[in-house]
Amino acid sequence: MRRLLILALVFVLVLQSQAQDGMRKTVEYLASQELGGRFPATAGDTLASEYITGMLRGMKLKPIVKGKKEKGFYQDFNFSKKDIVTEKTTEYNTHNIIAVAPGKDKRLKHEYIVVGSHYDHLGFGGQGSGSRRPDTLGVHPGADDNASGDAVVLELAKHFKKVRSPRSIIFAFFGAEEQGLIGSKKFLEWMKQADGRRKNLPQDVKDIVAMVNLDMVGRMRDHAMSVSGTGTSSGFKALVEQAAEQTGLTVSCIPDGYGPSDHASFVAQDIPVLFLTTGGHMEYHTPADVPSTLNYEGMQQTLEFSQKLITQIAAQPTKPDYISVPSSQTMSHAKFKVTLGLMPDVMGASTVPGLRADIVVAGKPAHNAGIRSGDIIKEIDGKPVKDINEYMERLAELQAGTTIPVKVLRGEETIVFQVHLTPPVR
Repeated sequence: MRRLLILALVFVLVLQSQAQDGMRKTVEYLASQELGGRFPATAGDTLASEYITGMLRGMKLKPIVKGKKEKGFYQDFNFSKKDIVTEKTTEYNTHNIIAVAPGKDKRLKHEYIVVGSHYDHLGFGGQGSGSRRPDTLGVHPGADDNASGDAVVLELAKHFKKVRSPRSIIFAFFGAEEQGLIGSKKFLEWMKQADGRRKNLPQDVKDIVAMVNLDMVGRMRDHAMSVSGTGTSSGFKALVEQAAEQTGLTVSCIPDGYGPSDHASFVAQDIPVLFLTTGGHMEYHTPADVPSTLNYEGMQQTLEFSQKLITQIAAQPTKPDYISVPSSQTMSHAKFKVTLGLMPDVMGASTVPGLRADIVVAGKPAHNAGIRSGDIIKEIDGKPVKDINEYMERLAELQAGTTIPVKVLRGEETIVFQVHLTPPVR
């Protein structure tokens, strides 16, 4: 018996190693300098598409368009964008890349789960691109955003091709997400239209019963992940917590399904969603978002968590219900008059009450006052801070040019810093 257990453990470790190697290979290619940041309708966009399509074809997944074999996984679309410098409007032609793993249950196979990520990025950046360094032209590789999500979704496709689920699964790699969730919106518009070229997809958009979106899942810290949309179906929160317990993750559950990624297009169509992310970092939307900064062991944990979660959703005997949840994102999109210059822990990974400052930016107010990365903020201007929402509320109350006390916990020591507030850089 012991020998069998050892052999089983070795087998699992080999599979995990193979999955990590596969994800690393995908990230290193998609986020290579050769692909130039994967801006839609560029040579890099084409190379990325060919790579992903080749992987899907190699898995023998089902294409979604009748016609030429090499284009069978593409849903083509176009969009226009105005350059804020030249004021010239350019038309771009790109596509979503989509494949299907048919379900095995006679009844449930006619219901579909979309598992998605976006494969585009910012190209060379510049003014109006969304780059956090708009004055620096250079390849924005997008290793975490979102080659990491693409790598995990490819491994999920490989898994569910071998281990067929009761419901059918659509694996979608959306284009032009960075331009305003365009690819996911175009997919849903297409699903509402009659099109004789379409195959292996549901006849009606209402047959899409859930969407799981992976965006920026490559920088896991402290085995923590944020999952949004846990309130969009009555059973989702319990399923997320169960999968997290099985894989050793700490999850921060956010009930609503809104936010700046492709799942928002689906929740707008009354489709329950789950959005998985390991959160932001200083390299986000800069040329420094490179493959060497990713946590591939963390991506393996994300893969295992996603497998269990999708397996549970796919096997539910009844269709997931949809619940409309008001957005909790109002404060995060507010026009604050001040900034502390830090990146808070949105994962909720800290077990200590308060809000941990994951990254404190040098030269900004918090850093100048003496606050450092890892400090846990307990109070701002004499008012308590217990989570991200209270942190946002405190910022909204403050005025630039003032100096306020910020109480933090550093190790076992409580320290109060006087922070001089400055306006955020627009």
